Amino acid sequence: MSEETRMRGGQRLAEALESYLAEWAERTGIVVETWALPATDVPSQVSRGVMAALDDALSNVELHSRARIVSIAVTVGRSALRMTVSDNGQGFPLTGAGSGIARMRAAFADLGGSLSVNSVPGEGTTVTGVVPRRR
Repeated sequence: MSEETRMRGGQRLAEALESYLAEWAERTGIVVETWALPATDVPSQVSRGVMAALDDALSNVELHSRARIVSIAVTVGRSALRMTVSDNGQGFPLTGAGSGIARMRAAFADLGGSLSVNSVPGEGTTVTGVVPRRR
């Protein structure tokens, strides 16, 4: 495996996500349900972008959502990597989107991808980022 596919400390993206999510859940007291983590190697630039966007998404959950549970899925398919972060918090009107969402969008845009946010007041928020695989 090339150095390019490894995270800091020699971790793969899935390993970095597991340890980060466990630490975050313990620190915040918010339950993390991990639906899926990538089973294949991911280029380091993509890994860094996903970790940065996930950090912003979870910061928003912690600071604003009042969620008790957050669900995470990061999958790699034939055509794209997809990150989904969904919480059962209070949601918000999308007109109130702040700098965290802008940073997440920028992280995915820098990788040639996109990010969408769906939020329903009183029901929660789902953030989905997609990075197309290079052919």
